[in-house]
Amino acid sequence: MIPKECKRLAEVDFPIAEVSRHAAREKSIRHGHPSTLHLWWARRPLASSRAVLLALLLPDPCDPRCPQGFKQKARGLLPSVAGAVGPKDEDLRAKLLRFIADFANWDRAANPKYLAAGRALTQAAHGGEPPLVADPFAGGGSIPLEALRLGCEAFASDLNPVACLILKTMLEDIPRHGPQLAEELRKAGAAVKEAAQKELADLYPPDPDGATPIAWLWARTVHCEAPACGAEIPLMRSLWLCKKTKRKRALSPTVARPEDGPPRVEFEVFEPETDKDVPAGTVTRAKATCFCCGAVLPPDRVRSQLAAQRGGADAVFDAQGRRTGGARLTAVVTLKPGEKERRYREPTDADYAAVRRAYERLAEILDEWDRGGKQGLCPVPDESTPAGGGSGASRAFSLQRYGMLHWGDLFTARQQVAIRALNLLAQKQEYTAVRGFLALAFGKLLRHCNVASKWHKESQTVAGAFGMGALPMSWDFPEMYPLVPYAGGLGNAIDDVIGVSSTSDFDLSIVGQVQSADAADHPLPDQAAGVWFTDPPYYDAIPYADLSDFFLVWLKRMLPDHPLLRDPFDPDNQLSPKVREAVQDETKECNGRIKDSGFFEDTMGAAFAEGRRVLSEDGIGSVVFAHKTTAGWEALLSGMIRGGWTITGSWPIATERGARLRARDSAALATSIHLICRPRPGDAPVGDWAAVLRELPRRVGAWMERLQGEGVRGADLVFACIGPALEIFSRCRAVETAEGRGVGLAEYLEKVWEVVGRTALENVLGTAEAKARNGMAGALEEDARLTALFLWTLQSTDGGDDAAPEDDGEDAEAPRGKQAGYSLIFDVARRFAQPLGIHLENWEGRIVETSKGVVRLLNPAERGKQLFGEDGGGAAAAWMEREPGGNVQQVLFPDMEAASGKRPRGRGRKPILSGDAEFAASEATTLDRVHAAMLWQASGRSEALRNLLKAEQQRGPDFLRLANALSALYPAPSEEKRLLDAMLLAAPR
Repeated sequence: MIPKECKRLAEVDFPIAEVSRHAAREKSIRHGHPSTLHLWWARRPLASSRAVLLALLLPDPCDPRCPQGFKQKARGLLPSVAGAVGPKDEDLRAKLLRFIADFANWDRAANPKYLAAGRALTQAAHGGEPPLVADPFAGGGSIPLEALRLGCEAFASDLNPVACLILKTMLEDIPRHGPQLAEELRKAGAAVKEAAQKELADLYPPDPDGATPIAWLWARTVHCEAPACGAEIPLMRSLWLCKKTKRKRALSPTVARPEDGPPRVEFEVFEPETDKDVPAGTVTRAKATCFCCGAVLPPDRVRSQLAAQRGGADAVFDAQGRRTGGARLTAVVTLKPGEKERRYREPTDADYAAVRRAYERLAEILDEWDRGGKQGLCPVPDESTPAGGGSGASRAFSLQRYGMLHWGDLFTARQQVAIRALNLLAQKQEYTAVRGFLALAFGKLLRHCNVASKWHKESQTVAGAFGMGALPMSWDFPEMYPLVPYAGGLGNAIDDVIGVSSTSDFDLSIVGQVQSADAADHPLPDQAAGVWFTDPPYYDAIPYADLSDFFLVWLKRMLPDHPLLRDPFDPDNQLSPKVREAVQDETKECNGRIKDSGFFEDTMGAAFAEGRRVLSEDGIGSVVFAHKTTAGWEALLSGMIRGGWTITGSWPIATERGARLRARDSAALATSIHLICRPRPGDAPVGDWAAVLRELPRRVGAWMERLQGEGVRGADLVFACIGPALEIFSRCRAVETAEGRGVGLAEYLEKVWEVVGRTALENVLGTAEAKARNGMAGALEEDARLTALFLWTLQSTDGGDDAAPEDDGEDAEAPRGKQAGYSLIFDVARRFAQPLGIHLENWEGRIVETSKGVVRLLNPAERGKQLFGEDGGGAAAAWMEREPGGNVQQVLFPDMEAASGKRPRGRGRKPILSGDAEFAASEATTLDRVHAAMLWQASGRSEALRNLLKAEQQRGPDFLRLANALSALYPAPSEEKRLLDAMLLAAPR
């Protein structure tokens, strides 16, 4: 067994770069990967979970307390997977880390040699009795699955019913039944598909030419309220159908003006020669434009009209079966047998007739339920959708604003009939485990068969709901044939589930334990777990309960009375538990308390305290965190320290896709920080504040150097430094000054941000910045330091920048345009600027712009008028060309000078030194002169630029020092970097 005091590998070293590479690659792996079992939001990669778990389980061979038995066993196991091991303990440590890095590769996850080595090493480290790994926020199950893979026992719990069903299938059913379950599932899936084709044939009829309609493209409609118009407006984001190279298709609108009614728009499928041939859509950010008269219907009227239609996803028919309103078909996508290319045609009466038959069948189903006394759940989900529209997590929903008050409103009548038919067919299957797997397959189908999906014009497929952690409005949507033989269809969903259940990756000898439970009131007894490893929720980042209800309402109808598909704390609640859920959502309450940030922090603090309770005294823990606000980190760390934890390590692993969609004001990092922690001993000492502050710069500096060598950058690097910084603070039961005053975490973190920021500036701008600590000469001005720190923080571990525009939840198909410049959350910018003596307010409107809690860095082009005045850069450049030895200081900020009452700058004037505060603020800084040079480079004023560069070289090194630093900080494809590099090439040598 590992002695209590012995360090684990996770506390000493970790192969960050290799594990990050494998974790990032894993995002693109589909066949047989457990993530394809069912959607779960923010699922951790198996690569990072497996690697970190191994590092938690294995002791450090270089620790003098490391058991000799483990070292002997490891030396015998590693040569088959990591090569020969040298004689020193350092050699053994290096080989263990090499094994961890290699085993993180998905291709080796089921390799018999690696599996055997991983399990044997785990057993050797723990005396033949691998520990219990507990994850109280198990979600998609990556952590407990990897615990089973390594031969450990796993206890996975979650409050969410859908998560528990996924966990039970993956951790209990697959290990218990093995590949034979896959064969039963294959038979059951084939039987369900065959029966469904017959039962639904009249609702999805083939075309007369033998083609199969695979998607019907619908648009919700409203009516123009302009006088003398009244035309129906189809709400369409775009008129494009296909943007595939050499096969472009779109809709061409024409307006008909009958004598006996309002005008109407008709569509025809055509092949555009250029993109300009395709008109713009009719709806942007809930504003609808009428094709017939050009009038704009404002958002409140659009919402009001759609609310009267319960969202407007269904067509309205008269007694003769003719469409009179509601949703409108705009095109039909078909596929002929033996052909790969989709075809597009205009809708016909036969298309509407099939929809009308679905309405009649649905009415029969509901009448039968009504006549039966409404026993059991309504055949169509009548549970309420989330209210949405508030702050916190609720902003991810806008459904009720458009009249979709019940979950059934997110499905057309034909979709409701088809899903119910499939559910009933699945319930006829003999084996309970098979029904559970089919339920998960239907969950995958639901993502594509709903009115929140979208038609993907490039791939010509249905893009399912939940492209991000929200359910935004989809004005136009595809209605997919549920039995299509490609991605999104039932057959493909069943094949995915079969692929997961049959793969040898699940060669697990131990069955996991799954339980519905509250992390703040954990069911495990005291000191039951050897490892406590979890990925907790982050404030309002993902509203898990509300999102999962989309699936839960149908899963309950397919698996009635399933013990996990319920609220264990409220039998009357038909949806996911909301009261106890750890989330920030001000629209909800818990025991009379608004679920604000304070509630979330207290709940997480209780969960961390429970983790400390269930972990053995010699155990070890890890918490995954990916929030990019200092307030978020402070709350997490405060909860951990109050809960009795000591942070002993911090490893950033690239687990997120750089191009992922994110909700507005989210703060996702490219990496997930894995904090390593231990139970703090009851006899921990009181720390000396002065000693803590002396140790802090050394620890942070060494850690930053190490992580930069691994390719970790920007905000990822900032937050990864918190781990070693917190080890100094959290190993003490309290920290006090010499006078006996207690020092809180917030005060300490202010020092951490200061040390990180100052170390970053010294790395970027040179050692001269160290002089700024004591107010000595040699440091660049505030605006240069702010800009450098800003850009340094925005660097991303994968080499890009983290300033991409965000989706805003509602109407995500039309995101707001990205403004020029780079953005940081105000909280982050302030925390770094303030302790470094940078006053953000002094630079507002000059180099930064703050709006809605976000600070944006103005780019040089935006500053042109500010720098050169109304006459522009041309006049200033002309003066510089006439005065080769002139000082650009004399031509910058002329408008500010005039406003101050000073005489305008003229040819040959010397800089004005003024005590006037407003005018002094207009004196050009080094950054101003660099920006002026960049603008002259952009406008081709090469002579003025050469004269400026010569003058700056005579002035001193600051200009080129800053220009070179900014060139290294701007992302490679940016216009700013291009201008700086070209300008520096022109600098005299």
